[in-house]
Parts: sequence; structure tokens; C-alpha cells
Amino acid sequence: MKEIRKLFTNFRLRKRLLALSDAFIVVIAGLLANFPIPIYAERIGRPELLAFLSTCVVCCLAALLLTGAYNKLWRYFSRNDYISCIIGVVLGYAVAICLYYIITDVSYLRFSALSCLLTAIGICLFRFAFRDAFLTIAEVGRKDAERKRTMIIGAGEAGKLLITEINRLPAVAGAPKIEPVCLIDDDRNKIGSTVCGVLVAGGTRDIVKVAKAENVEQIIFAIPSCPPKDRKAILSICSKTGLPVKVLPFIGSLLDSSSVGDGSTSFVEQIRDIKFEDLLGRDPVTFDNKDVRGFIEGKVCMVTGGGGSIGSELVRQIAKYDPKRIVLVDIYENNAYEIQQELLMEYGSALDLVTLIASVRDYNRMNQIFKKYTPDVVFHAAAHKHVPLMENSPMEAIKNNVAGTFNVAFLSLFNKVKKFVMISTDKAVNPTNVMGASKRCCEMIVQYLAQHKMSNTEFVCTRFGNVLGSNGSVIPLFKRQIEQGKPVTVTHPDIIRYFMTIPEAVSLVLEAASIAHGGEIFVLDMGEPVKILTLAENLIRMYGKEPYKDVQIKFTGLRPGEKLKEELLMNEEGLQKTNNKLIFIGKQIEIDNNKFIQQLRKLRDAAFENDEEATVQALREIVPTFVKPEEYNKKATASMKAIQETA
Repeated sequence: MKEIRKLFTNFRLRKRLLALSDAFIVVIAGLLANFPIPIYAERIGRPELLAFLSTCVVCCLAALLLTGAYNKLWRYFSRNDYISCIIGVVLGYAVAICLYYIITDVSYLRFSALSCLLTAIGICLFRFAFRDAFLTIAEVGRKDAERKRTMIIGAGEAGKLLITEINRLPAVAGAPKIEPVCLIDDDRNKIGSTVCGVLVAGGTRDIVKVAKAENVEQIIFAIPSCPPKDRKAILSICSKTGLPVKVLPFIGSLLDSSSVGDGSTSFVEQIRDIKFEDLLGRDPVTFDNKDVRGFIEGKVCMVTGGGGSIGSELVRQIAKYDPKRIVLVDIYENNAYEIQQELLMEYGSALDLVTLIASVRDYNRMNQIFKKYTPDVVFHAAAHKHVPLMENSPMEAIKNNVAGTFNVAFLSLFNKVKKFVMISTDKAVNPTNVMGASKRCCEMIVQYLAQHKMSNTEFVCTRFGNVLGSNGSVIPLFKRQIEQGKPVTVTHPDIIRYFMTIPEAVSLVLEAASIAHGGEIFVLDMGEPVKILTLAENLIRMYGKEPYKDVQIKFTGLRPGEKLKEELLMNEEGLQKTNNKLIFIGKQIEIDNNKFIQQLRKLRDAAFENDEEATVQALREIVPTFVKPEEYNKKATASMKAIQETA
């Protein structure tokens, strides 16, 4: 009884008008069915007709309500919705006949059959005619051709604030051209209602149908508190429309809604293009900020490669924890200048930031910096990371990555730095390329220093997979290709990678540094790997285009040294849990002191003599897990085929 009462309470004005028209159609159908026809002998007297039609009206309306005929909006009616109307009418007449027979012991079967048929036709025709008329009027009534017809996902508080702000903005110069034409929400009680004059047209299952019916030109996802998995599912449905999709940021990134509408901030300005991390489908990795604050606060922090994608984010996050000073070191002055200006604008004189142009290859210059600024913590992010380029110039990978790490690590030791944190990569695990092997060699340098306990300096490595949007990432390349109308290039249809966002990667570095005791390799549980082909297809859809139709995908073949699948652990390494369930510690592998130093010297000499063949050979000797990509990919392909056959 309570559910029935709730059902009728939610029967809004629009539904009442539709029900009234349906009742009228039932009566007209009954009157038409009662006309004298030669082949039709059954006629009903006026009192009996009135009683029977009243019963039919009540039963039909109840049946139509139960079959969901009033939950759908007229203009979005599909074949299945018309069928539900027919079922409702037939059911209503069947119940009416039974009730009338029980009460009067009389049944009008032929009359009822004809009346039911006419009613079903009338109700379906009425909805079809209204749908066409409404769409015609809506098309003629467009006020501003420049405004993009916009579907808003989410009829909650964020959606309401967004529409309010959009309605306020037309008078503002340069305001976004947005015309909200419909809302989507899975709350059944909201469907059919209006929010700030905009109709809630259906649930997320109706997105494609409603977008087509309303001639929508763009979609705005306005559910900032939506869980990542649900967000991924809804955005995947949106991608099927082929329309550009924009989003409001996560709830923690939104401005206080109290400031919206007072003229000081614009809620609309927070709308951004969809990012690939919105489709990762997992919760952002979170870390214990208390540990990090205790580790950073009041200390001098040096970041090498501080202008790069990882290094600059390290500087940003370190700045939030009140360090005594940040020493930013980078060889590329443009990047260094950019992050310097960004931090000066945000913190001004409140942040003691020193920006230095220097190369980690230059031992004397780095020694000068260490002596002058005496850092407490060193984050070593400077490195060459581009796989194919390092294959062509292996000596440069050794000079910058290996020699640079050696310089900064040993200077940290000599200058009694409290902690040295090196940024490593999953490509260091069973490397198939020079870049990965050079980073594995860097890990070995750090572990060599850690296992000898020559000072109080704690040496630690952090290892993670591909970083979305970083320099050298496939995402910026794909975006440029799509924007320039060129085919998106994917090396291999089966290639897969682990992905994380830049803030997640940097948070891992800070968390690892705060809990490290020396010698650890910290590994992040990055969830399920992502197929690069799927990534490319989703990115194309995010631009409102259709893969293989609007934008072609071209397979170029694996690049020199490239793996089909990356790993995060070597076979020799076990996993040890930490307090954070997503962070693990790889078991430290013992380094042979004398042999390692001799091999390291041989590798350094070959690189600085620019002997490519000798450099690669020396690198294979010092990194025994360095294998040829052909061998690794052959095994990886066989493994993937076996898994597919089993599935």
C-alpha cells in the first residue's frame, strides 16, 4: 500500500495530462466501437456503456502506469515503449472485462475486442503525433544557433548550480555558449520533472537515444562525487554518442558552491575536457599526508630534473608541506622557468625556492650545489626516459642516467643527506632496451650504497609504470594526432601497459620516502593493465569522433627495444606489505661489491669514449636480466595466447 501511495504521489502534472488524454481516447474508442455496423451485431445501452467504459478507463490507466507507459517521455518513445502501451491497454481491458463480469454477470467480448484495438491504436498514434510535433516546435524555437545544445549528466546539486550559472552567464562577455536541453539522472523520481526549467529526460541507459532525439551537440558530466567505476561506465556510454564530453572535476576539486553566483567565481569555468584518467575506473591512490608532512616540513629538499613532468609535480607537492627550502635543479631552462613562475605566483615569498640550471653529469657543479645548499632530502628524477631515442644513443643514456645517478647518490652520501630517493620505472624489470637497463643499473647503484651502510643516508628506489600525460607518454602524442586530423599510431594491437596519474606517482614517491629505512624498492599496485589500443579508441571517442571511421588507427610495429607487456617485479624479488595496502616493497638483491664497481667503471669508460658497441656490451654484463626484445616478446605472445585459449 505504501509503494502504491508513493507511485501516485510521484504522478506529476505532465503524467496527469497524459493520463487524461488516454482516458479521453478510451472513451472515444468505446463510442466508436458502439456505432451500428452491419457485420457487428453487439450494441450496448447508454447506462451499461457508461458503466463499462468507466471501468475500462480506470483499469487501463492503472495498467499503463504499471507497465511504465508514464515513465517515458513522449518525444523519446521507441518501439519497445509503444509495445508497453499496447500491453497496458490489453491488460487493462482484460481486467475490466473480468471485474464487470463479476459485478454484473455480463460480458461484452466483441465490443471489448474492438474497443481495445481502437484504444491501442489511438494511444500509440497520439504519442507518435505529439513526438513529431514537439520536435518540430523545438527545432523552430531554437533561440541561438551559436549556443551548443548540451546534455547534462546529473540532476543533483551540481547540475542545478551549473544550469543556474549558465542562465546567468549570457550577459557576460566571452561566456561559454551552452544551451542545456536535457538532463540525465538514474533517480526514477526525477525522470519527467524539470530542474531550473530543464527536463530530466531519462536515465543513463537512455543517453544515446535522448542525445539523438534532442540533437545534442555536447555532453557535460556533472556528478563530481560519482565513484570512479560508475564514472567510467557512464562515460563509456557517453562515448557511444560520438559527441564531445566535458566534465566537472572531482568533488574535492570543486570551488565552494557558496561562492557561485556572487560574481567572484564562475562555476562554468570549472568545466574541463575529459581526461583519460577519468576512464581508469579505479579510485585515486591515497597516501598518509601526516607521514609526508613530518618527513618534509622544515627540511631542505632538492629535486633533480625538477622541471620535468614528474620532477615538477614533486616540487608542487613538496611545497604544500612547508619545507624550509626547495632546490630545483634542471638542465632545461624553459621547464625550470615555467615551474618557477608557477610556484612564485602561488606562494610568492612564502616559499623559499631556489632554481638552478645544472646537469647531473657534471660532478663538480653538483658538488658545488650540495656544499652551498646542504639538502636534507634528495629526490633524483633527472633521467633520459625515451626508449627508442636511447636505443639510438645508448652512450647518452649511460652518461645521464647511470653517471648522473652515481654523482648525485655519492654526493648525497658524502654530504650526509638524510634520504636519497631515486625515481625508477617498470622498464628496469627484465629490461629489453637500453633505457630500462640503464635504470636497472641506477637501482643497483642505490642498492649498493644502501647495503654498505657507509653513512646515515637512507637510499631508496620507487618503481612505477607509465605516467599519464608525462613527457614521452603516448597520451600527448595521440592528442596531437587526433587534433591534427592524422591517424593515431599504435605500435602493436596487443601491447599493454600499467598506468597511473602524475599526482599518484609523485604521492608514491613521497610516501615511500617518508616510510623508508634504506635499501627498499617500493612498488605500487597499479591495478589491471590497459591495452594501448583500447586507450587510443577511448581517447578518439572523447574527442567526439568514431575510431576507424572519423580517425584511423595505424599499427606501426614495435619500436626498437619495446616490450609487449611491462612488469613491476623481477623473478628474484618477493613482495613485502606496508601499512598502505597499495604499496609493496621488493626484496633487496645482494650486490657483489668488487665485481659491480669494476663493471660500473667499464660501462662509464665505454660511454664517455662514445663507443656504442662496447657500451651496450658492458651494460649487458652489469645487468644480467637485460634480454633482447625479440626473445621476451616471443614468450609474452605465447603466454597471452595461452591465456586467451584458456578463457
